[in-house]
Amino acid sequence: MNINNKLNHAIVAIGITLFCGCTGTGTGTGRDNRTSAKPASTGTEIESIDWPMHGNDAYEQRYSVLSDINTDNISKLGLAWYQDLPENRGQEATPIVIDGVIYTTSAWNHVHAFLAETGEVLWEYDPKVPKSTGVKGCCDAVTRGLAYHDGGVYLATLDGRLIALDAETGSMRWSVNTVDSSLNYTITGAPRVANGKVFIGNGGAEYGVRGYITAYDINSGDLVWRFYTVPGTKSHETGTEPQALMDETWSKSNSPLEKGGTVWDTIVYDPDTNSLLFGVGNGSPWNPNIRSPGGGDNLFLSSIVSVNADTGKYKWHYQTTPGEAWDFTATQPIVLANINIDGLDRKVAIQAPKNGFLYVLDRTNGKLISAEKFVDVNWASHIDKSTGRPVINPDAQYWKTGKPALVKPSWMGGHNWHPMAFDPNSNTLYIPAQNTSFPYLAEDEQSPSKLAVNLGVDTKAANLPDDPKVIAAVKDATSGSLLARNVLTGEDLWQVEYPGVWNGGVLATKGGLVFQGSATGYVNAYNSKNGHLLWRFNAQTGVVAPPVTFKVNGRQYIAVNAGWGGIMPLMTGVLTQDAAQGYPVNKSRLLVFKIGGNTNLPDDKRATLKIQPSTQLGDPAAITKGFEIYDRYCINCHGAGAVGGGVIPDLRYSGFNRAPNAWLSVVRDGILESRGMVSYKDELSDADIESVRQYILGRTKYAKDSGDDERPAR
Repeated sequence: MNINNKLNHAIVAIGITLFCGCTGTGTGTGRDNRTSAKPASTGTEIESIDWPMHGNDAYEQRYSVLSDINTDNISKLGLAWYQDLPENRGQEATPIVIDGVIYTTSAWNHVHAFLAETGEVLWEYDPKVPKSTGVKGCCDAVTRGLAYHDGGVYLATLDGRLIALDAETGSMRWSVNTVDSSLNYTITGAPRVANGKVFIGNGGAEYGVRGYITAYDINSGDLVWRFYTVPGTKSHETGTEPQALMDETWSKSNSPLEKGGTVWDTIVYDPDTNSLLFGVGNGSPWNPNIRSPGGGDNLFLSSIVSVNADTGKYKWHYQTTPGEAWDFTATQPIVLANINIDGLDRKVAIQAPKNGFLYVLDRTNGKLISAEKFVDVNWASHIDKSTGRPVINPDAQYWKTGKPALVKPSWMGGHNWHPMAFDPNSNTLYIPAQNTSFPYLAEDEQSPSKLAVNLGVDTKAANLPDDPKVIAAVKDATSGSLLARNVLTGEDLWQVEYPGVWNGGVLATKGGLVFQGSATGYVNAYNSKNGHLLWRFNAQTGVVAPPVTFKVNGRQYIAVNAGWGGIMPLMTGVLTQDAAQGYPVNKSRLLVFKIGGNTNLPDDKRATLKIQPSTQLGDPAAITKGFEIYDRYCINCHGAGAVGGGVIPDLRYSGFNRAPNAWLSVVRDGILESRGMVSYKDELSDADIESVRQYILGRTKYAKDSGDDERPAR
């Protein structure tokens, strides 16, 4: 099958290149008026039921037995209270609810404790992550949440620290640096706790780091064990990983980069087998010709790995994408379940990773039970059930053909980090799905960079031309949905379509409801049986985080962090407008709902920005050079085509682009480093920096000439 159709130069769907660039103490108040209630896991007659873990329970199903809020009274659901969050960046965290207190994180790793019934602030903690850390991360200054255990709250920070706080006061118990701070490591995932240990991974594969997961003693912060997911290049440290098994799947490379394979999100403790399951990310670079030119499966890239939770000793693995080359990570959420299959009770692990196949594995041994497509896929025809391996389309192997390959899904994935929900009573999985594509083209001679991502892929062709018809075609080929699938039968029960991607995580309840936020700025409630929309709330900003539910003093609540952001809003330019149905904005808040709630959000009265006329005309040669540099260094924060996604300043509206010296002071001299814009003088010359300014001037002129010269202020 030829996957390079007539739109191979344009249908990028969500893909456009990645790039780089765009220790405190807690303060707390006393717990006056704190509600006292015991956590419970079953029964609607219980006065209080917590949301005590990241996925609600150890199986991370994100299903609640609460049914006080249900299909009969959902129309009466209203806002009980809200709290503004301190940073208007992407909000991806799952709140934890314990004994009537909501614990949550917000962007840049602020931690908040609120009285769940009223929103009263009990304490706040700021780990004071340097804003300059943002240059090390691909995907915004986000965090996906906390862990709680026995009076302790555990967070991981973007700059690599693991911190234990006292849940009563917010004061720090201990802090440990989990990474080499001289390298481009970050952490955006939530820690997990089990068996007296705290487990955490890290991110940074596009920046040439070596992935690992570590267990720390929950009381002291001492390192217990570490498992490296790939062999080292310059790093020669070893842990509990099976080194020989990994080594035989790699070939020798001259690349100075570490091989990637970071554990940047999902970690699940399986209490039935005392195992820790975790997902491993992509290779560094994406292009196998650079990292392993002789081929090989490249373990443990894009794998689900199981280890003994106490010792870190390897048990089994399943590789979803052998020899990964498309950023098809297996770091997406893993759901555990017990399902009767063909008359046998099976302990299973369920994952819908980026590559577009839904996997059901036996979690006792890693054997494949089923694997079926859940979105449009063309990189592989199917998964061979006898081998567990994908049957790959040769045209998708861009590093072998030397030709562009328009691959579905894109690096954005058929499903990204946004959590799924699973109803164990009906075996229904609710997936935040995405249909996307991306034109991959090998760039074997790409020079490694510390201030830009290292993909080994020529991403310039992925930028959309200034052609309304092509842009419209790309938007039409890019969509999101909420998909309900029976994992036992493989039947799709219903599907709710969204105009774009990057819609929120999911919550399912016994009340017959499925909750999900959307990029268009709503919190939605659907009938779990048929997908009919029953209720929605205008959050005034895109909602990408997953909702949770809990019960305090006999009343059920729904809570969700709202705040547009993440990699897709940062870098995909006009496609963010498609997802949000207009220029997106960020207004970060924690929203809490109850039946009969009557609180209203204040009107969003933000100003309108307008591009001012300019007499400066960009030099065509400089604009061309500037585009190439912008595509490598700037797009990841400031957006494709210099169209901002509502999170980072839109450079077309910046006064700095009108003044060459002022522009140099920012890009070369780093005068805005305290706000996250570091200096690029080590990799870009003054002429390079000026050419980027010329490119921005060209984009500003195009926006003005095309009438696209107004947008809401950040």
